[in-house]
Amino acid sequence: MIKNKSVFIKNIYYMLSYAFQALNQSTYEDVGVEEFDDMYNLFASIMSKGIGVRLKRGLYREYLNCQEELWVMRGKINIAGTIKNKLAHKRTLTCEYDELLENNYMNQILKTTVLLLLMSNKVGLVYKDDLKKKMMFFSNVDTLEPKTIKWTSIRFQRDNYDYRMLIGICWLIIEGMLITTDKGRYKLASFIDEQRMCRLYERFILEYYKRNFTSLAVSASQIHWVLDENNEGETMLPVMRSDITLRKGNNILIIDAKYYTHTTREYYDKRTLHSNNLYQIFTYVKNKDYSFGNKPHKVSGMLLYAKTDEEIQPNNIYQMHGNQITVRTLDLNLEFVKITEQLNKIVIEHFP
Repeated sequence: MIKNKSVFIKNIYYMLSYAFQALNQSTYEDVGVEEFDDMYNLFASIMSKGIGVRLKRGLYREYLNCQEELWVMRGKINIAGTIKNKLAHKRTLTCEYDELLENNYMNQILKTTVLLLLMSNKVGLVYKDDLKKKMMFFSNVDTLEPKTIKWTSIRFQRDNYDYRMLIGICWLIIEGMLITTDKGRYKLASFIDEQRMCRLYERFILEYYKRNFTSLAVSASQIHWVLDENNEGETMLPVMRSDITLRKGNNILIIDAKYYTHTTREYYDKRTLHSNNLYQIFTYVKNKDYSFGNKPHKVSGMLLYAKTDEEIQPNNIYQMHGNQITVRTLDLNLEFVKITEQLNKIVIEHFP
């Protein structure tokens, strides 16, 4: 897919900059101008800069429950533990108390991810040295088994909100690049898997339109099923949520962003679109269309694929039952200004 690897790596940085707005801070300016020929060094540089910023304020700490045998009471007494001590002729109390500690889940995720980067022979020595210095401040932080991390359990609040971008990078590395060797050890792949890259691709396009087209209402909105009256079991219908919805008045464009190794499928020696993608966008468009009733409106749909190096690339417009469905590719292997031109053109065509 990639003809010029350094250009593509650079564009991953720009995509991350939109997905995680913290990357636009002055702290990361030198990352933005640096040339990377590998994702490892890009991620290592971002992690190092982000952790460095947090260290100036101190690592995030939270109250954790501790249990310890002490000579004097602290917190509350654990009765069962204290009785056990008495039976063993120990003159100590088993106490339970809360303490503000750095050894919390978020810092454990950061340390686990950095150690994976340090173990990789693809990360440059300059970045490794920088990360090792940062890890000196994590001496009291434990590591985790990477595959057991419960990402959905993480909650951000005011005093740890700057971790949001760093945890997002950790998720991309561990969930998108981590593979297990024959010996049961972990190593990082030289690519991000399709599923995680697709999530980044969707988020980038959504945030790009939000930031650059303020005259439009931009969202990843839910589309409701338009049902006849007296329908039972409505709650069992699947939720329809668009990747990107652009709206100006009653003019709506629903975009489904797709990142695949192959943008088309071969069926009996014929290249066809992914049928489930087409069915999905058509369902979104028709239900949104019907929701307007007799009001003047225009609802269109688009499948926006990341361009591959395949010979046949979809670039078609279909009129389907009164609605326009466009299938187009976005070339991510160009200078970023050319990528923005492609995205801008979509808006100009649909919202003249």
